[in-house]
Amino acid sequence: MVVTALQETPLAAVHRNLGARMVDFAGWNMPVQYKSIIQEHTAVRTKVGVFDVSHMGEFLVSGEDAHDFVQLMIANDLNRLSQPNMALYTQFVNEEGGTVDDLIVYRRENDFLLVVNASNMLKDWNWLQSYAGRFKALKLKNISDETALLALQGPKAVQLLSDLVGKELSGLPSFSYSQEKAGGIDISFGRTGYTGEDGFEIFCASGDAEELWKLIMEGGEKYGIEPCGLGARDTLRLEAGLPLYGHELDDETSPLEAGLGWSVKLEKGEFVGSVKLKALKEKGLPKQCVCLKSEGKALPRQGYEIYSEGKKVGAVTSGSQGIHVGYPIAFAFVPPALAKEGTALEVKIRDSMVVAHVVRRPWYKRAK
Repeated sequence: MVVTALQETPLAAVHRNLGARMVDFAGWNMPVQYKSIIQEHTAVRTKVGVFDVSHMGEFLVSGEDAHDFVQLMIANDLNRLSQPNMALYTQFVNEEGGTVDDLIVYRRENDFLLVVNASNMLKDWNWLQSYAGRFKALKLKNISDETALLALQGPKAVQLLSDLVGKELSGLPSFSYSQEKAGGIDISFGRTGYTGEDGFEIFCASGDAEELWKLIMEGGEKYGIEPCGLGARDTLRLEAGLPLYGHELDDETSPLEAGLGWSVKLEKGEFVGSVKLKALKEKGLPKQCVCLKSEGKALPRQGYEIYSEGKKVGAVTSGSQGIHVGYPIAFAFVPPALAKEGTALEVKIRDSMVVAHVVRRPWYKRAK
């Protein structure tokens, strides 16, 4: 029997000292919670929370062919990043129209920064390498090991980071990118996140991660900051109607089926997977991701079967108590004919059939 040691982020010792409950996530030893998921979720919705997401992957793409290469590899239109210091949500799509991964692309002054999911890091790197040979003036660099990433999220996040860099950041647009110093530490950050709240995802050198975490925690004390684990990250993203790879997205599921058609730009020209996606759109989708509001208190969980008029029609991909909205919620795939808002379905929860209605995505949307 081969026992493989879990990878750890530069903040692993910090998490243990804070009493975090650590779990195996995609081969990484990560904090799932500190005090409680409910407390951490609520802190992000009402004040501010900080997450260690240093397990995510970061790739740099540079050279004269960098733009054309990235444009070929993603479903969104890279030309929307009309100048440096802008960011874009998108997907890698395989030749069959399935999703290799979802990611954020940052256009910087001299290169593109791609931030990918930890569980897909090696797969994504190999995927990019398999197409890179078509381009002569191209350089790919995996900087994941040397990069730490912290997510500062919540209504007080902008003020807190403004305090730390000594500069007002409220004027930065959503999905923009900037570089500053915080307590002498070089940081860069995007006004991005995975919680449905305002905030930033902050990059620094791995060796600076502990000091940056300390700065954020000390500076955030007056704002009621809480360290947050993967448990709250999952409940927050679900309430905000954001997909999770391996649940709403996978190699067999297209971004169109996952409800991400707004981020797929078929009109931009050919990209990897575009031929299949066009055909899929013309023919009609075989399944569609819907948001469900479940009746009662029983929680719909991943894998639970969905029924309509006594017939099994789909399954839950993610489910939880909607901590802020106050009722059970779930993502599920069903036939498009059953995806209309207001449609009544049933979720088989243990031995009971629980009514759940299709509702508009997302369940939670912050006030602007």
